[in-house]
Amino acid sequence: MAGPGLSRPLADRMRPRSVDEFVGQSQVLGPGKPLRQAIDSGQLHSMILWGPPGTGKTTLARLIAQRSDAVFIAMSAVMAGVKDVRAAVERAQAERASSGRGTVLFLDEVHRFSKSQQDTFLPYLEDGTLTFIGATTENPSFELNSALLSRARVYVLKSLGESDIAQLLRRALADEERGLAREGLAVDEDALALLAQAADGDGRRALNMLEIAGDLAVERDGRRVLTRDQAVEVASGGRRRFDKGGEQFYDQISALHKCVRGTDPDAALYWFCRMIDGGCDPAYLARRIARMAVEDIGLADPRGLQIAMDAWEAHERMGSPEGDLALANAVVYLACAPKSNAVYAGYGEAMADVAKFGTLDVPLRFRNAPTRLMKELGYGEGYRYAHAEPGAYAKGERYLPDELPDRNYYRPAPRGLEIRIGEALARLRQRVPGKD
Repeated sequence: MAGPGLSRPLADRMRPRSVDEFVGQSQVLGPGKPLRQAIDSGQLHSMILWGPPGTGKTTLARLIAQRSDAVFIAMSAVMAGVKDVRAAVERAQAERASSGRGTVLFLDEVHRFSKSQQDTFLPYLEDGTLTFIGATTENPSFELNSALLSRARVYVLKSLGESDIAQLLRRALADEERGLAREGLAVDEDALALLAQAADGDGRRALNMLEIAGDLAVERDGRRVLTRDQAVEVASGGRRRFDKGGEQFYDQISALHKCVRGTDPDAALYWFCRMIDGGCDPAYLARRIARMAVEDIGLADPRGLQIAMDAWEAHERMGSPEGDLALANAVVYLACAPKSNAVYAGYGEAMADVAKFGTLDVPLRFRNAPTRLMKELGYGEGYRYAHAEPGAYAKGERYLPDELPDRNYYRPAPRGLEIRIGEALARLRQRVPGKD
């Protein structure tokens, strides 16, 4: 419950008032780091702050403007448009003409601006009308145009650690001016640790949970105390950070795929559970697991694909959470299976040749001749029926187009079933002069 004058959300009230109060981000704000040096010297430059929610991007932008005695104009790309940018430019021009002060234009969710909208900033960055600070949770390399990136330095902000979150919470509990100290709220250590963990690196989320939990505090020895039970109630139902279409999503599926390829069932199961916990569509996971089976296990263990497809079907029939276990079985099996990308690599090489050599004719001897004219043209002439040859193998026959050089696309890996496949092919090839 907020006291008089404390109607603003706790997370907003507790924003750091100086860089020294800023928690975390030592990789960009530590002593000697370029951004810290720029802030301390008051030297403004355009930048992109890239990081997860709740890591202090907006607050840091405000502090930078404050330290430089610049006018601060904040916008959200969700709501703003080119018209708002032009209005900000006019204000910046007027401010510079009247007082000589610079202007920081802060655009939150900058990745939501189209590439053409991003272009509207460029002339005003060039002539010094604006110092631009953009905040984004998405990879700037993919979401921002190159012209804007070339004029702004990118700083990467990281999720806050649990110790950082705990520091934020303790500060809010002890602050009599902006925090909860006036309310006499105490928090058991295990409850505070639980909130810090449940915040999942998001400082704003942690303070919001603390504020909500304050209403659930119980009376103990004349004090209002937040216990672990109340903290569990507030923290329950929250999901870990997971962007179903952004970089975190693709980072995690990449990690899962690489763990399977690297034969680490424990790590593979962990990343699978992270994605399930975050709300990933299990149908998407099923499709990617099937892809792992054909790309990285291949013919070293052909059962891998069947197990992946069976798990996919089981999930379609049972749904979650029962079907999730079927997918987990497939993930662990594929991680433990012998690995081969021989077909995957061979497929890529063959596709490259198809593109390189164009539409080469099928040799006449391999063409069917259902009509007399086709027989007269030589279709099928000289074809050797493999089943009529010793060992059902036409020794010396060449099946590629005549214009295509000899190729060896499929090179079985020395693992799993492909050991036997490779041995069989080697025996056959040894019987053919000129073949290795």
